[in-house]
Amino acid sequence: MQIDSISWKQMTDVPQVNTNSTGSAAGFVDVLSSLIQEEASSQPVERSITQLAPGVTFKDGLLWQQLGAVQESNSYYPVEGALNDTGATKPTTFEELITSAGERYGVPVSLIKAVIDAESSFDPNAVSSAGAKGLMQLMDGTARGLGVSNPFDPAQNIEGGTKYLSSLIQRFGGELAMVLAAYNAGPTRVAGLGASSDEELMSMVHMLPEETQAYIGKVMNAQSKYSL
Repeated sequence: MQIDSISWKQMTDVPQVNTNSTGSAAGFVDVLSSLIQEEASSQPVERSITQLAPGVTFKDGLLWQQLGAVQESNSYYPVEGALNDTGATKPTTFEELITSAGERYGVPVSLIKAVIDAESSFDPNAVSSAGAKGLMQLMDGTARGLGVSNPFDPAQNIEGGTKYLSSLIQRFGGELAMVLAAYNAGPTRVAGLGASSDEELMSMVHMLPEETQAYIGKVMNAQSKYSL
């Protein structure tokens, strides 16, 4: 049995008793027994915030419940420095284009590869049911705004998609889950939630489309796959 923080506070607030007094000791035992019985019969309460990765916390189990299990249970949680990672990555198709774009816009190569993996599985000719095109699945309007005239051209697509990621990283203060949610559902929708951190976003992630909820975990998991 565990005694939650509220009950523990109540216990510690009980006036100190004289353990040499039989009556006082019995009284303390009665109080303790009462608190334990109350804990056992009470409804579950919200637990404290748990540290899941360095620099990032989420409410107990929320991200797991909303995004579902992945092959390695904690591999998709944001980690400190995930958006500042300049380490080596596993080589892929379009390696030079990805590396060059990452250096130019200050976006981790592992993140670019993860987005391409999740969006198109590295198929430059991919087209979604919504009309998103190419490796990083750019919508026509977004592509035009990024200066991409041919979204099926890997060089242009990676350039535009990475530039877009960079702008989202700046807009959302480097909060990785917020950046990914904005990439999938649109920055206006994410900003409209009023969250200012990944932790806050996860507390209201149910307000995002199910596709977006799954997308966040999918990209985070893929990023760990490409990082060495």
